[in-house]
Amino acid sequence: MVAFGGNALLRAGQKGTYEQQLENVERTCASLVRLIGQGYDIVIGHGNGPQVGNALLRHEAGARQFGLESMPMDFCGAETQGSIAYMIETGMERVLRRAGSDRKVVSLVTRVEVDKDDPMFLNPTKPVGPYYKEIPVQAGNDGANGRPAIYREDPAGRGWRKVVASPKPIRINNIELVERLAREGNIVVTVGGGGIPVVKDGDGFHGVEAVIDKDLASALAAVKMRADELYILTDVPKVYINFHKEGERALDSMTIAQAREYLAQGQFAEGSMAPKVRAGIMFVEQTGGKCIITEAGSLGNSAAGTEIIP
Repeated sequence: MVAFGGNALLRAGQKGTYEQQLENVERTCASLVRLIGQGYDIVIGHGNGPQVGNALLRHEAGARQFGLESMPMDFCGAETQGSIAYMIETGMERVLRRAGSDRKVVSLVTRVEVDKDDPMFLNPTKPVGPYYKEIPVQAGNDGANGRPAIYREDPAGRGWRKVVASPKPIRINNIELVERLAREGNIVVTVGGGGIPVVKDGDGFHGVEAVIDKDLASALAAVKMRADELYILTDVPKVYINFHKEGERALDSMTIAQAREYLAQGQFAEGSMAPKVRAGIMFVEQTGGKCIITEAGSLGNSAAGTEIIP
């Protein structure tokens, strides 16, 4: 299982044009060729943070200027899952053909179940969408599970921004099919953006306004597929303690106990390295497999990245 980081699609300073994102995706996919050459079956997860934010902006602009109906968060998640998976399929197929491989690439728009009573719904913290000069007048009329939407003021003074819950993923829809396709030699793209968050009801499932952490969803997918290895890709070659401070040190490996201690010390930033480390802990603890946190260009190098070990 390989979880693409945000820089797999959009790099710092870029506008995020289609051409830029496709070029970035293809470069990241090219780094997987080493793993394919070593005989790995590969499943890919990915983020969608900037893309889903842009989708929310487009929907709001359409509603404001043309009277179009705005779509809910789960719809925007599905929308960006499909568009990003399309780019990954396109980029992956190009590098496979250049490498002389006839492997197929399959994408699944994936729903991920969360608990409607997850405590994170009572304390939304994940900012989404545009900044507002003041709280929108319709703020009390939407939200997840019948709860009113919550807006919080940005600490940097850029305005008010909607925040949604980031609940824990508990089940991935069709994960058995994903595993079967992967074990048949196909490269599968799934749990994009952490998956479309849904909760169970009497008729099946319905979407909620939430954002699932994509590293945690990828780790859950890896656990359920009985994957041997989980690679979490980021923009640094290894995990660091005292990052950008005196005594900065790159880690070749860390035990689960050490990782938890570093988390307790605040060594890893929330919204950055901390969720990656938590996802790695979950995977290693539940499977005994190998988790490597590294940059895409280091894939296939036995000395690359930081390994989380039992």
